[in-house]
Amino acid sequence: MLGVEGKLITEIDPKDINQFWEKSYDSGVPSEIEIPEIPLYELLDGTAEKFPDKIAIDFLGKKLRYGELKELSDRVAGFLKSLGVGRGSRVVIDMPNTPHYVIAYYGILKTGATVVQANPLYTERELRHIAENSEARIFFAVENAFPKVYELKKEGIIDRVIVCKIEDYLPFPLNFLYRLKKEKVNVPNDDGIAFWTDVVKSDPISSPEKVDPKEDIAVFQYTGGTTGLPKAAMLTHYNLVANTYQIIHWLPEFSEKDVVSGILPYFHVYGMTTSMNMPIAVGAKIVMLPDPRDIKRILNAIEKHGITLFFGVPTLFNAINTHPDTPKKNLRSIRACISGSAPLPLEVKREFERITGGKLVEGYGLSETSPVTHVNPIYGTNKEGSIGIPIPNTYALVIDEEGKVLPVGEIGELAIYGPQVMKGYYKMEEETRKTLVSGWLLTGDMAKMDEDGYFYIVDRKKDVIIAGGYNIYPREVEEVLYEHPAVLEAAVVGVPDKYRGETVKAFIVLRPEHRDKVTEKDIEQFCRQKLAAYKVPRIIEFVDELPKSAVGKVLRRVLRDQEVKKMEQS
Repeated sequence: MLGVEGKLITEIDPKDINQFWEKSYDSGVPSEIEIPEIPLYELLDGTAEKFPDKIAIDFLGKKLRYGELKELSDRVAGFLKSLGVGRGSRVVIDMPNTPHYVIAYYGILKTGATVVQANPLYTERELRHIAENSEARIFFAVENAFPKVYELKKEGIIDRVIVCKIEDYLPFPLNFLYRLKKEKVNVPNDDGIAFWTDVVKSDPISSPEKVDPKEDIAVFQYTGGTTGLPKAAMLTHYNLVANTYQIIHWLPEFSEKDVVSGILPYFHVYGMTTSMNMPIAVGAKIVMLPDPRDIKRILNAIEKHGITLFFGVPTLFNAINTHPDTPKKNLRSIRACISGSAPLPLEVKREFERITGGKLVEGYGLSETSPVTHVNPIYGTNKEGSIGIPIPNTYALVIDEEGKVLPVGEIGELAIYGPQVMKGYYKMEEETRKTLVSGWLLTGDMAKMDEDGYFYIVDRKKDVIIAGGYNIYPREVEEVLYEHPAVLEAAVVGVPDKYRGETVKAFIVLRPEHRDKVTEKDIEQFCRQKLAAYKVPRIIEFVDELPKSAVGKVLRRVLRDQEVKKMEQS
């Protein structure tokens, strides 16, 4: 049916593949689109020229227009250029969703530098790895993350920190009330520290740096690796522009009249593309909220602003479905939603569609693909348990261990080809060679395809745990556990969780001298000092031994299967 079954993936020209899944596309969605070869920052500049007075962002009542966004990003770029930032430089954004993030993001890009994404929940240890690996010397950091970042400054790992305060973009009287309530953060008098309010007074850049969209890296998106340390997927300007327009075309009615949720964290590639770059590209209004867990505020925002497009993860949709305030709110403005990062339970989809009257469909993507590769049609056939069909300009195959293309219905590794596929991993040539084969990305996910071209993820070749939409890598958690003096052996797996999709469970063998002296609480507190909260094991079990293969490799799969079986029997 594909026309290439049995061939080695290294021998395949994507143009020879029969894209028979395109028959399932919604009306008006093309299988191939023209992708402009432009710098990513032109998404903002082009819209600012077209709609300078249109509201771009509403952040808790503070409104910023497209013309203002462009001017502020030019000023950030001017400030960075004065420090010598340019092509080849890397700058970290360690922020939740606030206007600072968007302005800094496009400002960094206008210098020709690379944006390095960081989760503001990261510990000092995690931030140190990102700074050292990326060789970034400048951080934009939200105020409450400053103490962790300042440690890197004192150690000489980075040179400068720009402190961003939430109240910088809160309207009166919220800004005043927030200052009264917030925890005091001591920012010392240091030449290497600047405040956002001073940065945006800088002279604007005269013109953005020219970049090669297909070669120059716009974003370092950190993802897990076999070593347990996150690795940077290098996403070019072209990769991210391509994925932006691919999703725009998947939503044929999408326009500047839409109101888009800015709730998914922008430091996550899914939120960055769907909830920031995409609405900015067309001039839609973004309703931005800094905390995706604040369901009451989200419900109020949907009703107040008439949000039409909503991007989220299954736990967010489920939280809306089950919140006690939901029946009191009018959520009928919602037209279309895409769920990603974890499997979408059918009952969650049905209930959300009943409440809102909108369409909620499941999609699939990876940090390495900017991220979206597959989505179910918005108005067409949605298949239970399916991640959908490849989006425009995207090819997908299922291959065996030898790299041969498998026919419909057979299970193998999912391979993807398209303009959104990353350039490679930074400073990890061997990992890049294993993952990118003749332009095809080997996802590490085991999948199958049906007779209509819909794909299904049946297992994960990698042991990544997806909890609440966050990717958690067992090896990284295990390495922290091994740092505890009482731990002899440790294994971490994801176990089913009704709310988070999966949750983190640690199996620990204690050293004989520490047995009966160390508690689960001790281990949890130790992990909280070294890991972001969402990575900390929620369940800890002390065991006498771990299941191992003949060569001594811990069999995580056995542990996971045992947990699933116990849950089924309970």
